[in-house]
This record gives sequence, structure tokens and C-alpha cells, in this order.
Amino acid sequence: MKRREFLGAAGVGAVAAAGLAAPAIAQDVRRWRLVSAWPRNLPGPGVAAQILADRITALSGGRIEVELFAAGEIVPGPGVFDAVAEGTAEIYHAVPAYWGSKSKGILLFGSQPFGLRAEEQYGWLEHGGGQALYDEMYARFGLKPFLCGNSGPQWAGWFRNEIASVDDLRGLRFRTTGLASEMMAKLGVAVQAMPGPAMFQALQTGALDAGEFIGPWSDSALGFQQVAKNYYWPGVGEPSSAEECAVNLDVWNALPDDLKAAVASAAESMYNLVTTEYNTKHALALRELVANEGVIARRLPDDVMIAMGNAAGEVMAELREDGDELVRRITENFLEYRALMSEYMVFADKGQLEGRALPYDM
Repeated sequence: MKRREFLGAAGVGAVAAAGLAAPAIAQDVRRWRLVSAWPRNLPGPGVAAQILADRITALSGGRIEVELFAAGEIVPGPGVFDAVAEGTAEIYHAVPAYWGSKSKGILLFGSQPFGLRAEEQYGWLEHGGGQALYDEMYARFGLKPFLCGNSGPQWAGWFRNEIASVDDLRGLRFRTTGLASEMMAKLGVAVQAMPGPAMFQALQTGALDAGEFIGPWSDSALGFQQVAKNYYWPGVGEPSSAEECAVNLDVWNALPDDLKAAVASAAESMYNLVTTEYNTKHALALRELVANEGVIARRLPDDVMIAMGNAAGEVMAELREDGDELVRRITENFLEYRALMSEYMVFADKGQLEGRALPYDM
């Protein structure tokens, strides 16, 4: 997909307030506006937002009709959290990594440096006590949250120049989000937060030296390979990145139980669909980038990753000492689940991947 096919929506002005009638409940039909943090049809999250809207409509038997509004069509992408909290829209689609200004505890529900992989992130919420903490945090803002997808392992980013040591990071103007931004800042990186399309423009003009967004599939659609050729892995800053949706809490509480189940099921059904699509299409896109676009996939040096890990440890220590008691509970719960998974996955997934990489015939 070409950049121009989905970037147009990002520049669309806000819809006039007069055109946004209050959601009707006629013949037991509720009309919801889903505001998205993404350009319409952006491969990955932009497409997933539309699928989520369609699934809620279908699973509710048409009793909730959900219309998607992409970033900029009602509110800018960074404004969707507040729009739903304030009742301007009923539901949003975004990532928790964007809401650190609300509470740093929110960031743990999206991604964590050296943290949980996609299936582990879902396991934490479903089986490790994470969902109750997620609900408690978002209730402060009048929202009911759900995970509804995951990008899988993200990449370390696109760099104009090679990275040979930690010294090469100091002063680097770098786009990232969430707790990864705090980790990188501790290494002397000049972190900048901006939407993906803006990152392309900043790399193109030289306002940025490097940046990360998602992975090969979504990144190549935005054209980063046109302005930077060094594509670094692994993305230890975001071993996975969960996508979420959140419903206005008053709207949620007003739903009958069967419609609550329909919305929850729609969100939950998205997680595996989205994660496996990312993994498949990232793999295909990487082949194309390396074979035909001149991109070089480079591994971060071990000493750089160790420095990042030490910085991530400082970030987690600060969260454990946060003045907000809920943030401390979220952090402790996350670290307990991470320790459990780290202990087991050495025998499980890590062992399987190492075995698959051995030089046998198949």
C-alpha cells in the first residue's frame, strides 16, 4: 500500500460539532463513534480499528452500530483518550504507550522495556491479575479498557548512521514512546514523541536522526526505508506493544449484560488475529525491504543492549517507588509475572527457537 492511500485522513480537519448528533438509542440501537489514533487504512492498527468497529456491530446483532473516525476526522490521534473520557465519542482505538502523561502506570499495559512478549502480555491480564489493575487505573479517567491486538516484537528503529557503541546514542534525536522513551533518555538520547507520519517527515528533513514506530510491515507503508537504510533489531524497548480500545465508562455501565459480553468478545477476538497478522506481514515486508529496498537489518551490539537493560532497570525502580500507590501495585504485579515467564520460557519458547535454528534438513 502506498503512503498517499492512507495518509490523506491524517490531514483532514475536525468534523464540525454540529454534525455530531448525540448517539441515538432508537429501537434498541446504539450508535457509537470509534475514534482512532491512526490514519485510515494504515497497515496494522488503522485496519484493525475498522475490523474492531465491524465486529462490535456484528457480535451485538446490530444493536450497537459503530462508525470509525480516523485520526483528525473528529479529534487528532493523541486526543482520542480525552475524547472518550469526556463523552465526545463512545470508544477509541490506540495504544497505552500514548498515555504516559495521564499516569506512568498506564504504560505498563502496553509495552515494557525488556518486558513481556505478546502472548505473555495477554496472559498477564487474563491470568496474572493485570486486568483488574487495568480496570482500576482507567476507571480514574472514566474508561473501561480492553486489549485488542499486539504488534508482536517491535524493531529498535531506523537509523541514518550505524550504531557501534553506547557513545553513538548520546545526543541522538530519536522518536519513540512509552517507557522505552524513558529508558533511552537515561542513555543521553534526545527523545521526541510524534505520530508515525510525522516521523517520516522529520527523518526526511533531518530533524530526526533515527526513530522507531512498529515493525517492517507498518513502517514500510510509511516509507521510512526511503530516508534511512539501517534497520536495527531487536526492539528490546518494546518486546511487544499491545493495542487497546476503551469505552466511556458511563456508556459501558449503561449496557445490558449481553451487549457488554458482545463488546468484550469483539475486543478479545482481535488479539490473536492482529498479532498473527503482524508477525506474518512483518516477515514478508522484511524480505522485500532487504531484497529490493536496500535496507540492512543490523543487530544492536551487546554492550548497547546491556546499557539499555541497565537503564530499563532504573526506570522500573522508579516506578516501584512512585508516589501513586496504584502505580506501585501495577509495577509489582507486572514484575512478578515477568519473573514467572522469564523462568519458564527458557525451557519453552527459547528452547524451541534455538532448536529450530540448528542446521538440520527440512
